Amino acid sequence: MSPGEVVLALLRRWYVLVFALLLTALGAHHVLRPPREFLSSAVIVVKPPVTGNQPNQLANLQPPVAAVSYAIIQQLQSPAGTAELAAAGVHERYALIPRNSGTSVTPQYLIPSLQIQARQKEAAAADNAAFTIISVYRHHLAALQSAQHIPAASQMTAELLVPPSSVEQAGTRSRALAGVALSGGVGGVLAALWTDRFARRRSELYRGPRAAAAVEPAPAVEPVPAAN
Repeated sequence: MSPGEVVLALLRRWYVLVFALLLTALGAHHVLRPPREFLSSAVIVVKPPVTGNQPNQLANLQPPVAAVSYAIIQQLQSPAGTAELAAAGVHERYALIPRNSGTSVTPQYLIPSLQIQARQKEAAAADNAAFTIISVYRHHLAALQSAQHIPAASQMTAELLVPPSSVEQAGTRSRALAGVALSGGVGGVLAALWTDRFARRRSELYRGPRAAAAVEPAPAVEPVPAAN
């Protein structure tokens, strides 16, 4: 289609553009007034038991301890773990993020620390969800060691390094608004062109049989022989 044909098609299907404009306005209103959401973050670390050679537990963080922590994370991320957290009251979005020492040279899972994130519509609910995840994590850690008949004094424990704290999330509204406007404009133009093409093809199919019937020749009339 030439640019002129595109303009004519858009003028013919102006109502489609108006409908797309209304949808875009609704989307822009949602972007400018998004629902409130709070993100609660906490950090816990798995500590080995106190020994005579190393009384400082945080100075004895070994990769095997991190492997145990990651095994529990996999349990909580499994369908059974998701169902367990849901039964405990964690229904909204959450994340379990293993952390390293913060440098690019430290291999992943070398440090047995875990960042827990929970998203809720209220700050208190987000903090409660994070505390619930921590409680379930500690329960799995204790159950894993009890299943191996490890004495309580020799078991690893999970210490809360950073308590749950909620922060209200606010996205970049200008980018979101630009995305909504672009999507609405492109979608409206494409919908108008498609509607115009569909309507014209349907009109041509409807006119085809009628035009053929209009030019169909009349049946020939045989002459009547004259009476003698």
